[in-house]
Amino acid sequence: MPTGLGPDQTPEELATNAAAVMNLIAGGMTTQVLHALVALRIPDHVAEGAQTAAEVSRLEGSHQRATFRLMRAAASIGILTFLGEQRFGLSPRAHLLRSGVPGSLRSLLLVQAGPAHWKSLGAFPEAVRQGASQAEQVLGMSIFDYYSQPANAAEATAFSKAMSDVSGLVTAGVVAQLKTEGVTTIVDVGGADGHLVLGLIEDRPELTGVVLDLPHAADIAGRNASARGLADRFTAVAGDFFTAVPAGNLHLLKTVLHDWDDDRCLAILRNCRAATTAGGRAVVIEMLLGELGEPDFTAISDLAMLALTSGMERNLDEFDALFAATGWRRGVTYPVGAGYHAIEMEAV
Repeated sequence: MPTGLGPDQTPEELATNAAAVMNLIAGGMTTQVLHALVALRIPDHVAEGAQTAAEVSRLEGSHQRATFRLMRAAASIGILTFLGEQRFGLSPRAHLLRSGVPGSLRSLLLVQAGPAHWKSLGAFPEAVRQGASQAEQVLGMSIFDYYSQPANAAEATAFSKAMSDVSGLVTAGVVAQLKTEGVTTIVDVGGADGHLVLGLIEDRPELTGVVLDLPHAADIAGRNASARGLADRFTAVAGDFFTAVPAGNLHLLKTVLHDWDDDRCLAILRNCRAATTAGGRAVVIEMLLGELGEPDFTAISDLAMLALTSGMERNLDEFDALFAATGWRRGVTYPVGAGYHAIEMEAV
């Protein structure tokens, strides 16, 4: 007779498994705990010496008891530490949620928990049913058009900053390993605020750099180049990589292809191939899907792409098929940090 416990599960095993699944179900609430934590700047306040909920609530004008409950929950998931006598400290992970520190993931969290992503994820079951993002139905436009609207400027700024922070996690690895002998012009296609290409040309004075992106992002890239004293070797181009790509002999595509379906990726790669000079190269920087059934953050990211865009995460075989169809041949592949890989390509 069916027990409801599943095959060979004892009541004790069922209780253990139920607790584990409940923790997974609570994942959305965990995201919002972190969201409130950074919205109230609690990691920053604690780093500056405000260790109690009473001190934080005075600084933020927040409800003291609710602030304590939030900090208690943050301690329960290992973000804050409890020091006794109502005082809290920062765990090593909490420093990743501070503002203005190297490696911060604060802006990435604000994007993930913000209206555009959160609303789109709410329609995820329908995205699976249809095999297509529901972001346009939820937001009234694609997520990239959403970010280009003046009314959503704050979210667009957070998104650009989050992409810069991700670039910060990989830039050192790229700069250390990417060979640029014979290269004169690097074009960062969809390069957002220019963090990656600016890091490369700052390290190598013989190079000039270009960012191609939507107008709001290109403007930020231009300002960043000026702030770093690189404006004389840098150009920000507002444009559409589905239409054309500026000429260069090294094109960068960092976390671009995963935003798009195969047909759109083929268009981007063909435009890069058409824009490359003789002997030109390109570098794709993406996460790579691992072995099926093994723990794999990229498999979760793949579903975020389904929810939010027309894109997907891919494995090397899937990238090779795209390259072969667009006049590229894969060369060396190497990790550059934070789970990302650089996939070098040569024009054929």
